[in-house]
Amino acid sequence: MQKIIAIGESVFDTVFDDDNHPIRSFVGGRIANAAALLASAGLPVAMVSECCTDHVGDTVVAFLEENGVSTRSIDRYVDGATAISLIFNTKNNGTRRLNYSSYPRERFDVVWPRFDENDVLLFGSFYSIESSVRPALFEMVSHALERKAIVVYLPGCQHGINCRITKVMPAILENFEAADVVIANRADIEAIYPGEDGVEAYKNHIEFYDVRFIYIDDDYSIHLLSRGVHEHFPARSLPQDGDLLGWQSSLVADVVRGITSHGITKKSLQAVTAGQWREIIEAK
Repeated sequence: MQKIIAIGESVFDTVFDDDNHPIRSFVGGRIANAAALLASAGLPVAMVSECCTDHVGDTVVAFLEENGVSTRSIDRYVDGATAISLIFNTKNNGTRRLNYSSYPRERFDVVWPRFDENDVLLFGSFYSIESSVRPALFEMVSHALERKAIVVYLPGCQHGINCRITKVMPAILENFEAADVVIANRADIEAIYPGEDGVEAYKNHIEFYDVRFIYIDDDYSIHLLSRGVHEHFPARSLPQDGDLLGWQSSLVADVVRGITSHGITKKSLQAVTAGQWREIIEAK
């Protein structure tokens, strides 16, 4: 059975209403939540990350383990604090995010999981371009490529973090080059290519990398783009109670699950038909 290795940040989110009252808290991050969904469906999933040996870190690890995710490759550092993110809803239906974290000087001191041919590596977001993590993280990505793993990349700069795009662009482009499948929403693309939507950005910048590009539009419809192909699928559903994280994590999990359930390999990925992609993307 194909294994799934997810590399992403361990963070704990708290959402506040527009009067600054906390309304819910949960483990954040599309990658961590997709990993939990995949493992809860019975697939072999390992999470590669880092969090402190504090109560917040214990909560993150417990969430993953309760859903069946292997946490052997999570570095539990002692000096510092697990990342938290405070998300404030504003009266004009916007959000404001504040991020807090304290990491040791030496980061990403993780136990490497085993990669075999056609395993699925899921990685991305700000964690994959952060300078203090990037060298060690991408060394693992490069090893996965050598082992002929299927690479799924989620680009983007997390809101609330001062991301100088020109500084991190070389890492983003390197991630595109490593990827077989890219999944992004409009905010992800807008942060990287200001003024362009996903379809424009694909044609102008991403098509060169010969990836399968899955783009989530503002109306939650989904575009599948690859060389010579542009399929447009209506919204699978709408986020319930504004839970965009859960909606996106579900889509990511369905794409990865579809790759494994259809027996897609690194070699056969380019031959996957539009009909097969429709089954994967429209999975419920």
